[in-house]
This record gives sequence, structure tokens and C-alpha cells, in this order.
Amino acid sequence: MAAGYSYGFSGYGVVLFATLQILEIKRIANSMKRRHLLSASATLTSGLLMTDPALSAQPRAHSNSSALVGQEHWATRQAEGESIKLFMWRKPPLTTAKSPNKGVILFVHGSSMAGTPVFDLQVPAKPQYSTMDHFAKLGFDTWCLDNEGYGRSSKSRAINFNISNGADDLAAVSEYILKTTGQKQLMLYGLSSGALKAALFAERFPERVSRIALDAFVWTGEGSPTLQNRRKRIADWTAGNKRAIDRAMIQSIFTRDHPGTADMDVVNAFADAILKLDSEVPTGSYVDMSINLPVCQPEKLLAPVMIMRGQFDGIANIQDLLNYFAKLPNPDKRFVVMPGIAHSSLHEKNLAIVMRVLEGFFEQPKPVYVG
Repeated sequence: MAAGYSYGFSGYGVVLFATLQILEIKRIANSMKRRHLLSASATLTSGLLMTDPALSAQPRAHSNSSALVGQEHWATRQAEGESIKLFMWRKPPLTTAKSPNKGVILFVHGSSMAGTPVFDLQVPAKPQYSTMDHFAKLGFDTWCLDNEGYGRSSKSRAINFNISNGADDLAAVSEYILKTTGQKQLMLYGLSSGALKAALFAERFPERVSRIALDAFVWTGEGSPTLQNRRKRIADWTAGNKRAIDRAMIQSIFTRDHPGTADMDVVNAFADAILKLDSEVPTGSYVDMSINLPVCQPEKLLAPVMIMRGQFDGIANIQDLLNYFAKLPNPDKRFVVMPGIAHSSLHEKNLAIVMRVLEGFFEQPKPVYVG
């Protein structure tokens, strides 16, 4: 499948990266007061750890003169003799002669909620919290989905809807999206277990993926305080295919690592949107992240990759992520540490940093010279 693969669309923005010494990463880790510091003798090549204060600048402003209207779409795949219906939500790009369509971004949700609460969150007087609106106004064709077992998608099968099953969903919806849009490839953003699903899908279908951003990602789980606590309840997660969610559980996403990273009106709007769609969610990704890691193989991820790590995020130890990063084969790769951010970056106070980082990555064109 990789034979016809190219490492990017033409027309996406460019930064060329120099070799980074692990000593610099160690300095940053010290400034973050995190444990498990990096070996001074190690070296990462062809990557960049971005902690430039300039990243805190506001992302580009958009005109609100044109309203963005969402579109409902459905894809179907076959599994175990059943037709699985998968809900998709699209915000088409606002394009002009000076701002052409910049390509497709597919956003992939995590373990405890469906797609639209994460990526098209509507908060009164705070329109910046709709990631899909933000990128549609920049000229991107934005899509998200509800994985099987979540939101409006099928929930009938007696399984726990694990990460591999989620990657199967991405195979089906990506085929639909590429056919609908006429594009040859798409870009991916995955958050938390959504990053695992996105990476696994990209390993299986490299020819469909031009760029992939993995936020709140984890590889082996070694040194993760969040997963260490989650393993204490593994008997609960393996006892059934569903787990209950409520407002307190959703609020804990924003307090378990470092309280204060998000505004309560945003957290409450997020909880409202999630609970309108689901009162229980599958256990599969919790089981996988607790006892079945690793589920992804970096050597098989051929597209340009950006690893995004919130300063306070407890889902992964920074060394675990750097070990994964070092094994990625494509020289077009970035490792970004986002200051003042915990696990749910798109809903926190430092959202502007996240948007700036993603804009630069998704608009990067393929290099003129590759050696």
C-alpha cells in the first residue's frame, strides 16, 4: 500500500527542522519539574522540541461574516454480519479565490465522549472552543466522527469497542470522506485514545494519510500516573463492556493532573454536550491503555507526525513519548511541549497555543529539497 504514498499535500506550510540534543529536552523537563529526566548522552535527530514562548501568541483571527453550517453524514461498515452505522459531522471550508481549500482534517475523539463535544464545542461568548469552526475558517474541510459505541453511531454489538475497533471505524469513514471530497489523502488529529486510534489506522492505511497530529498520546504507558491509577480498577473495566459517565467524571479530566488549566464555563459546556449524547461509554480503550499497551508501532507510521504533549498531562511520561518519537521513520516530525496545558488541550485556557501549533503543522508544504 505504501508504494504510491507521498509525504504531504502540496500547498501546506513549511518549516525545516534541525537536529535536537537531548540535553535541551532535559533542560525543559527540569523547568517543568518533572521526573524521569533524559540521559545527557542521548541524541534525537531530524526532530524538534518546540517550547518557544512565541507559540503563546494568538492564532490568526477570522471574519465572522459567514456562518458555518454543519452537515450530517453517515458511513457503513460490515462487522460480524452486522451493518455498523457511523455518524460523521462536517464543517466545510470557507474558501475564496485568495483562500483555497487547504485539504481535509479528520478529528478523532478519545475514551469518554463522542466527536462533536470535543471538536465542535459551542461555548457562549467563546467561539474559539470550536476547533472545527477555527480550521474551517482557515480553509480546511473539517470532519469528526462518533466511533462505534459512542454518540449517534451504532451501539448494538456486545463488545467493548477497543482501540483496534476504533481504527476499523476510521478505515470506513476515511474511505467515505475521500470519496465525498475528491481528495486523495487526509490529515488526522487524535486526542488521547483518539491519538492511538488515529496512529493505528495510519499504520494500516499509510496511503490515505498526509499528516498526523497525536495529542495526549501514550506509547507503552511506563511512568504514567494516570494509567497507574486506572489499573487499580482494571477489574471494573474488564467486567463489562460499558462504564458510566457523569458530570463529576468529566470534571475530573480537568483536575486530576493540574487544577486551574480550564475555565469552569468551558468545562460545564463540555460536560453538557457529552451527557446529551451518552450516559455510558465503552470500556475498550480503558482496558487497552491499562493492560494492553503498546498498541501502536512507530516504525509503521510513515506519514509526517507531530507529538503534542501538555506540560501537566499525566497520561504519559515524557520519556515514553520521546522513545516513540525517536523511532518514527519520517524525518518530517515534531515533538511539541505545550506550557500550562494538561490532558484536554482543546478545552483549556492556553487553547491559543494549541491552535498555533496545529496551524503550522497542517499548513506545512512538502520540502523542496530532501537530500
